[in-house]
Amino acid sequence: MTESLRSALKQLRLSGLLESLEVRLVEAAGNGLSHAEFLEVILQDELAVRGDRQLQRRLKAAQFREHKSLEDFDWSFNPSIKKKQIFDLATCRFVREARDVLLLGPPGVGKSFLAQALGYQALKAGYVVLYRSIFDVVRDFLHDEALGGEDKVLARYLKPDLLLIDDMGMKQLPKRSGEYLFEIILRRYETRSTLMTSNRPLEDWGKLIGDVPSATAILDRFLHHAEIVQMTGKSYRLRHQATKGQEPGVESKPANAPPGGAREAARTKPAKAPLGSEEREKAGDEASVETASTGGVS
Repeated sequence: MTESLRSALKQLRLSGLLESLEVRLVEAAGNGLSHAEFLEVILQDELAVRGDRQLQRRLKAAQFREHKSLEDFDWSFNPSIKKKQIFDLATCRFVREARDVLLLGPPGVGKSFLAQALGYQALKAGYVVLYRSIFDVVRDFLHDEALGGEDKVLARYLKPDLLLIDDMGMKQLPKRSGEYLFEIILRRYETRSTLMTSNRPLEDWGKLIGDVPSATAILDRFLHHAEIVQMTGKSYRLRHQATKGQEPGVESKPANAPPGGAREAARTKPAKAPLGSEEREKAGDEASVETASTGGVS
């Protein structure tokens, strides 16, 4: 590659093409690619690099708590979770149709994991995603309200193609939280998709928000086009509690094992019948031989 070509590629900001061009030139010469085939290959390299960079930027802007993917989820731990239903959501059809999703179930069954994994699928499909816990939502609005910037923070919540609101129901929310949440749901209703997770039944939302009318209005709109995913089972976070404190690779002692180990077990063996004179003499000789062979260690 000539220096002038390298300089031109930098000026055009074709960094993906710049990285792969020398390899592609060798491949083109070896495989006899036509000019059109060669051009297509190097443009695909550039598009791949740009696509990856865009994904990384959207991933950073999404503010996930953790980077999760469906491939990493342990489906065998809670078999009651409907895998087909989750993978259908992963096609992002609900995002294209501006429908909502509610993941409902007890703590620890994987709601937050799957919410973020579905968000990542949407990112890969080219959608803009924002992840916030319900506490982030309240804090964002309270902060901007104090600074007189409510419109700015609301615009941030209205922009994403998919908004993830996690942890609804962890504890009762501060005053006016219902108003913030209602405005978000109202403004996104039938225009953008919202996915929420909750560990509390819907009838408790009035108490959680501290405003029954607001909770009713929120659910009325949110559930209108929503798909509800009911999740049950054990807590994924507590899956190792049963073996906590036990060293890896060491089997626990049976419940009926005698205390004190083998020596104690030996003490509890039934006593043998008294030996005769000849038997005592023979036993004494054998004991002497055993002691000599072990160096007298018991």
